[in-house]
Amino acid sequence: MDLKKIWNNRKEIYEGIKNSVIRDDFVEEVSAKRMALCKECIEFDLKGSKCEVPGTQPCCGSCGCSLSFKTRALSTECPLGEWKALMTQKEEDELDQLTD
Repeated sequence: MDLKKIWNNRKEIYEGIKNSVIRDDFVEEVSAKRMALCKECIEFDLKGSKCEVPGTQPCCGSCGCSLSFKTRALSTECPLGEWKALMTQKEEDELDQLTD
């Protein structure tokens, strides 16, 4: 487990976890489309052997992120360029402040 990598991506990870718990129709639609692309990728790791955090599969074999969280984080993008971020981390932070 690469703790530095996890720490550096903590905001995106938090965003994905939050969006997994507090469901939104738009986020779920985006996540479903992203996950469909991920499932077709050779880096799709269903067993979790390449997960940065064990037990969070399915994961991206390229970056090690849990796809259940990554696909729901609107400020993240696919490391292989298959899908793009829909907002910046700054925009996500500003949105969070409005909803608190």
